[in-house]
Amino acid sequence: MSKYQIETKCVQGGYTPKNGEPRQIPIVQSTTFRYDTSEDMAKLFDLEASGYFYSRLQNPTCDSVAAKICELEGGSAAMLTSSGQAANFYAVFNIANCGDHVISSSTIYGGTFNLFAVTMKKMGVEFTFLSPECSEAELAAAFRPNTKAVFGETIANPALTILDIEKFAKAAHAHGVPLIVDNTFATPINCQPFAWGADIVTHSTTKYMDGHGAAVGGCIVDSGHFDWMAHKEKFPGLCTPDDSYHGIVYAEKFGKEGAFITKATAQLMRDFGSTPAPQSAFLLNLGLESLHLRMARHCSNALAVAKFLETHEKITWVKYAGLESDKYHALAQKYMPNGTCGVVSFGIKGGRAMAEKFMKQLKLAAIETHVADARTCCLHPASATHRQMNDEELMAAGVSGDLIRYSCGIENAEDLIADLAQALDCI
Repeated sequence: MSKYQIETKCVQGGYTPKNGEPRQIPIVQSTTFRYDTSEDMAKLFDLEASGYFYSRLQNPTCDSVAAKICELEGGSAAMLTSSGQAANFYAVFNIANCGDHVISSSTIYGGTFNLFAVTMKKMGVEFTFLSPECSEAELAAAFRPNTKAVFGETIANPALTILDIEKFAKAAHAHGVPLIVDNTFATPINCQPFAWGADIVTHSTTKYMDGHGAAVGGCIVDSGHFDWMAHKEKFPGLCTPDDSYHGIVYAEKFGKEGAFITKATAQLMRDFGSTPAPQSAFLLNLGLESLHLRMARHCSNALAVAKFLETHEKITWVKYAGLESDKYHALAQKYMPNGTCGVVSFGIKGGRAMAEKFMKQLKLAAIETHVADARTCCLHPASATHRQMNDEELMAAGVSGDLIRYSCGIENAEDLIADLAQALDCI
């Protein structure tokens, strides 16, 4: 499918039926797979042959959908996970273990921040959080001999900062480590981080990719560009024998195009089991088929809403990189010239108390933890997704007490604006 445009890949990528086979991706709802001999199965366990033996590791339905996302991102290999959190955990833990260090943008999703700063810290992985606006010198100074990766979000949730991918990729590569980018909000429709130097891309497919709030999921895509063996002293998990697979060296056997995903599947999925359900993968594929159409509407609705809010007397500030007045507009034009996402963040005069009062007046937009699907929804992050953070951490993450995250669906923009207007009139 590499010769086709991204819209065609959305519809037909990942699965090509043969003569007489189902036109739609089959749901292989089976935990196990039958083989004629023990020798046949032994080859699978030794990673000497491709195939399926237990759906905790791999499943044909899930692999077809992962292949589609891989094509959309322009990668070499991909895997689905049960959630976006699992995808980010696997992507980092696949190369950073106890005693290692990772650099991350500070303006990342609150759940990811907790994963890194709390849970993975207990596992012995230390994180340094830097502003995405840090200078090249500040970024370079954060590296240590045990730094194994750099992490950031294309569009931060909910701060809506835009990651300067080239700057972070340049610094990562200068120190012999990969750049991992969460591309959930932009999706490959609006941004392809590999083209700008990123090495690994993750997604919460629960968001725009699914698009309908129907299935939780995640995905990891490898660019196939990072040369693990060139930095083998930093990545022993990929470049030295794995005793649990008879001494296989992933980077040698599967090359830079396949080593990362093979290890994450054969080792991490085997041991942690954040397995995507075949039914969920099937639903995700239905969402992917219309992703290129929906993202255009999400972005046009968000720009209309942002322009309305920007001129309203009761709104103190608006963050949306599509606005020419936004501080990240230039970066957005560089990395996402066709649009960013459908999420707008803004603050209301009167602060946190008035923000909560405003949200109660909304009739069309629903208050939900969710974001980025066909129906408009909103959230007060300081009271929900980021409530475990202290004030200092909230400010570092770009989440003020008055911040409202408003996720524009694919409804009519005039209806969304009318709902916002009546809610603002009530406060």
